[in-house]
Amino acid sequence: MFCPFAAGYFLSFFFRNVNAVIARDLSAEFSLAAADLGFLTAMYMLAFAAFQLPLGVLLDRYGPRRVVATLLCIAAAGALVFGLARDFTMLSIGRALIGLGVSAGLMGALKAFTLWFPLSRLALLNGLYLAAGGIGSLSATAPAEAFIGPFGWRALFCVMAAASVVAASLVFFLVPEKPLPGEGQTLRTQIAAFRRIFASRDFWRIALAMVVCHAVYLALSGLWLAPWLADVAGLDRASAANHLFLLVLAYIAGSAAFGVLGERLPTVTVFKLGLLVSVVTFGLMAAGIHAALGAILAVYAFCNISASLGYPLMTRLFPPEMTGRVNTASNLLMFAFAFCFQWGIGAVLGFFALGDGRYAPQGYGVAFGILIVLQLATLAWLAPLRQSR
Repeated sequence: MFCPFAAGYFLSFFFRNVNAVIARDLSAEFSLAAADLGFLTAMYMLAFAAFQLPLGVLLDRYGPRRVVATLLCIAAAGALVFGLARDFTMLSIGRALIGLGVSAGLMGALKAFTLWFPLSRLALLNGLYLAAGGIGSLSATAPAEAFIGPFGWRALFCVMAAASVVAASLVFFLVPEKPLPGEGQTLRTQIAAFRRIFASRDFWRIALAMVVCHAVYLALSGLWLAPWLADVAGLDRASAANHLFLLVLAYIAGSAAFGVLGERLPTVTVFKLGLLVSVVTFGLMAAGIHAALGAILAVYAFCNISASLGYPLMTRLFPPEMTGRVNTASNLLMFAFAFCFQWGIGAVLGFFALGDGRYAPQGYGVAFGILIVLQLATLAWLAPLRQSR
């Protein structure tokens, strides 16, 4: 059960982050401005977010096997459209289809874990699963750059389309079925449960801290960190790809580490401390501190994934038959914010003068400063939360 879902999650992370490596190629081939590039890449986030509430209902109603397998076939179609695109519109449609197709990459597995394992194991399972998915992010850095060199970015997306079909087949034919809690509920009753979720103050305390802090990481790792490494830190393309590779290695290590810590220590405490350290290290980046930049990026990615502990924390607030809707409700917020941040950074950069194809460091400073304030505000509201059960 674990490995078939992990194959789809690998693809989800790869698709999410690969535009950071091909950003310069897309800008040159399609004459994209900063806001255009931000909007295009964020189409993944927009489609992903828009489908989260229906996805929660589908997972709770039909189970993860059929839903995830079907959606991965849509991702395959999106990758093919993107790889064959001849204009900005086709690129955007392909990117949106990819986002829709991998929208259940994490949520489907979380639903399956709640069906087959006790709640006390969710933090560890989630951490290990995120570590497995993080290999997809790793592949979207230096390995993707090595493939693009001789074959080009279009060939890469055609290969990923085929890989998506393979992952869909693995999920459909290998994942076992299990009776779903709450079977027999009407569709109207299932949809009405979202009102209970969004009325919970503790849900919002956990969700906003998790969402805002991790959405910043998604916006950076998925697009803007690579240009920042070139424009502000002064790294060449190969060095930037290597730093992204290090970032994802730390993310994978943090996924496993915080999964273990979240199971053995009070989850709320680990959640708070991890996010606080990630915001501090992001602040060092925003301040233009480039000494030991690799170490700063590694600590940032390692600690930022502590945001994933929000999922088991929120799951404990509601009954088992609602787990799909609880997790997708938070994921709706996650990718809506990631879309806004990814597009918004590009919009801010557009207000500042460009030179030699680079974005102005002052633009990054303003954009990153706004993101720091937002993260600190959510952590301040999270602070009173205590472990429930």
